[in-house]
Amino acid sequence: MIADQAGKLAAFILAGGRSTRMGRDKAMLEIDGVTMIDRAIDLVRRAGVEPIVVGSFGENRRTLSARVIPDDWPGAGPLGGIATALRETRTPWNLVMACDMPYLTVEWLEFLSRRASASRSDAVVPKNKNGAEPMCAMYHQRAEVAIRGALESGIRKVTDGLAKLRVEYVEREEWKGFDSEGLLFKNMNEPADYEEAKARLGRRAKK
Repeated sequence: MIADQAGKLAAFILAGGRSTRMGRDKAMLEIDGVTMIDRAIDLVRRAGVEPIVVGSFGENRRTLSARVIPDDWPGAGPLGGIATALRETRTPWNLVMACDMPYLTVEWLEFLSRRASASRSDAVVPKNKNGAEPMCAMYHQRAEVAIRGALESGIRKVTDGLAKLRVEYVEREEWKGFDSEGLLFKNMNEPADYEEAKARLGRRAKK
């Protein structure tokens, strides 16, 4: 379980994307009858932290078991969600993760939080062969000023928004033990990704 260090760690789940390529709201897609947003909430709780959801759900908001806050930067993409989380938080370190990453594990979140608690950087971000994976990473509260400044200057790409931060990267050799198939940071952008996740994670796959 993640040690919250007497309130020094918070967790935010980003669920405000437009889901253009998927064609429907990714947060409400289901695997075995459980929506992606509810799966993410449960995952964070099993890691020992009460999550806050960043996004807008309309009528679906009433069905969520976690607190929901609106995105300060609607339409600005995940970078705006990160800025919103860091503006809202009252804790030094913050887990920020997207709701459409079905292969994340409790063990990985625990490792990531321990890594951040010992870091003096502004962010602790895993790195894959294709580059940084900032959508399941730890961000220090002090990073909010730089990220908000990037947004105000017109930057929308998350990795560009982190350019002025001191970033500590978790290399593949360090995280591959949590994911032998290399799927840990894979998200669901298109219907094929969703079908793959259902095939891998559904009840039938576990039999």
